[in-house]
Amino acid sequence: MPPVIEFPLDLPDVRIVATDLSEAAITIRVESTRSGTRCRQCGAQIEDFHGYGERLRLRHLPILGRPVFIEVRPRRYRCPFCEDHPTTTQQLDWYEARAPHTKAYDQWLLRLLIGSTMEDVVRKEGLSYDLVLGAVKRQVAGAIHWDTVPTLGIIGLDEIALRKGHDHFIVLITQRRADGTVALLGVLPDRKKETVVAFLRRIPLALRATMTDVCTDMYEGYVNAVKEAVQQARVIIDRFHVAKAYRASADALRKEVLRDVKAQLTKEQYQFLKGTMWPFRRAPKDITPEEKERLALLLECAPDLRQAYDLREKLTAIFDREHSKASGTAALKRWMKQVRQSGLTCFDSFLKTLETWLEEITNYFVARLTSGFVEGFNNKVKVLKRRCYGITNLTHLFQRLYLDLEGYRLLGL
Repeated sequence: MPPVIEFPLDLPDVRIVATDLSEAAITIRVESTRSGTRCRQCGAQIEDFHGYGERLRLRHLPILGRPVFIEVRPRRYRCPFCEDHPTTTQQLDWYEARAPHTKAYDQWLLRLLIGSTMEDVVRKEGLSYDLVLGAVKRQVAGAIHWDTVPTLGIIGLDEIALRKGHDHFIVLITQRRADGTVALLGVLPDRKKETVVAFLRRIPLALRATMTDVCTDMYEGYVNAVKEAVQQARVIIDRFHVAKAYRASADALRKEVLRDVKAQLTKEQYQFLKGTMWPFRRAPKDITPEEKERLALLLECAPDLRQAYDLREKLTAIFDREHSKASGTAALKRWMKQVRQSGLTCFDSFLKTLETWLEEITNYFVARLTSGFVEGFNNKVKVLKRRCYGITNLTHLFQRLYLDLEGYRLLGL
């Protein structure tokens, strides 16, 4: 006799009638031990047995690498209380109506999907794409259930391109939890103000009142949507989006200076200065001695560029210091005055931006919040898009992102 092991089937309210072991699969035939069911019309408990329904064959958890199928003929009961005495088929708790799998096997598929692709799971389990997708639809909601969110606190708004090379942007709304983890709240089809307002207003009023801060970039649609739908929330323009704008202003002057001095220098001298792009863009503490030499020569050749470089670093230092909102605002206004007195024009566009968004930009100094958690989450989305060769259905995208973020918790792992 070959060695034999026993373990619980872990399917409640059934007993095993027969088993069929083959090299291809294991089939376990069971029957219900539960008596009665609820009438599908009146909801009353009924006990009048009326035969069996069609045999169900459900895929279950594998055993020792072999596929397992559970076969069961559900009991049927007649209702004595309804006028036409309808019959109702009993359904046990470990499977869903018309599902081809047990709930346990659906969850097994979800576990395989975390950090993987549909195609990989299809190949490993020998299933069709639709069967795996069906498991996701049954086990993962296509939108957030607000009753699972105890409080909102800090949320972030940002967009990504759904398809490479297209201007079709979708909006990701995320939450930074108190423990630093990120939760997905919504995936919106466009970045219009009306779309964002509609989403925010779908949040239950009591939960919406717990939203304290919203981190975003300098896009009027997001800012105005928050101000309209969640008046108590503080809008914070991300300091790194601000930095990108003023650093680009200084870099534009660098390019202009190189074009102007090209005719005045030898080829070797110009090549030496041309290699200053990264030393100019990096923080002074991050450049090598050789790069400092190149940068010093460039700034010596262009006094205006030295002014722009120094003003850029002064502005970075303002954001790095521990300011209150009042002192941070005062420091930014002093910096703006210095720029105007310098006679430089490269920062003109940025000055207008700073004046427009000064209130939201200086909200950063209240709690030093940034959109870092949003940007980190966006990278996860980009990885998922590459891994899954693009997902264009927003419901599926929400489910896959939610599974990657919350899957282990969802499955109790």
